[in-house]
Amino acid sequence: MRSFRSFSALPADAFQRPTVTSIGKFDGLHLGHQQIIQRLQQIAAEKNLESCVFTFTENPLAALRPADCPPAISSPEQRLELLAAAGVSATLIVDFTRELQQLTPRQFAEQVLVAGLNTKHVLVGADFRFGKGGAGDTTLLTELGEELGFVVEIVGDVEVGGGRVSSSRIRQLIIAGDVAQAKQLLGRPVTVRGMVVHGAARGRELGFPTANLEPKYEGLAPADGVYAGLARVLGETYRAAISVGGNPTFTPDAPSQIEVFLLDFHGNLYGESVEVEFLERLRGMTAFDNIDALLAQMHSDVAQVREIVTLAN
Repeated sequence: MRSFRSFSALPADAFQRPTVTSIGKFDGLHLGHQQIIQRLQQIAAEKNLESCVFTFTENPLAALRPADCPPAISSPEQRLELLAAAGVSATLIVDFTRELQQLTPRQFAEQVLVAGLNTKHVLVGADFRFGKGGAGDTTLLTELGEELGFVVEIVGDVEVGGGRVSSSRIRQLIIAGDVAQAKQLLGRPVTVRGMVVHGAARGRELGFPTANLEPKYEGLAPADGVYAGLARVLGETYRAAISVGGNPTFTPDAPSQIEVFLLDFHGNLYGESVEVEFLERLRGMTAFDNIDALLAQMHSDVAQVREIVTLAN
């Protein structure tokens, strides 16, 4: 997939071949987004267009109302990887700059869709807004398309479990620790990725050496607790018992962190990038009265992981 990280990085001849373009945040690339991408690919094949996504590095709320901006489900890099895996041909992912914020709906259509992306077909959701202050809606976009030479198509929602699939709904599930339900709406497991850094080595002393992820990991971690999942590192996949949170038994005031015990792994992972998939929540975080009680629970956690998780996951 070709990707461009700014308008200035976009060559004048980047889109000599006309495009079918979808516009959105695509946070998490959930089932609803995947339906849009499938339609994008279908139109590209039918009309001999290049499939293209226009999106933002961060949620526009981060620039407009930072206090109201929710945490991202996926990092920009994760989104680009997911879009590429879905078969999108090109992505323009840009910062929501002041210049972009000031574009009127007409200017956005003319400068971004027509001049920048050579768009002939646009896919958006029913609640799509664009232009300064969100002044433009799908009706205006359709009118501009008729004038400027592109077709506008509104893609319907996907419903699962009696509700609309949305990034907001998935985010709430993740924050609540319901990774199993979030997986159903994402179409894949909740995933974070980060570099392994040195920790207190307490797990190693107890016989359960863990990989501690750096605080600035990619993705959205679930609520504090212990989870069954998978860890992918150095080209291999391992069952994993994953702890999210502080250490209430030893250091109850310690900040939250992600610690991953890779079953059947022996080696050194410091400095390596680990991708962690959360499949099922086992329990909440608990302060134990003594080491023996803690060890008994850790052995039980690992046994549950072996039972729940197969490498086929």
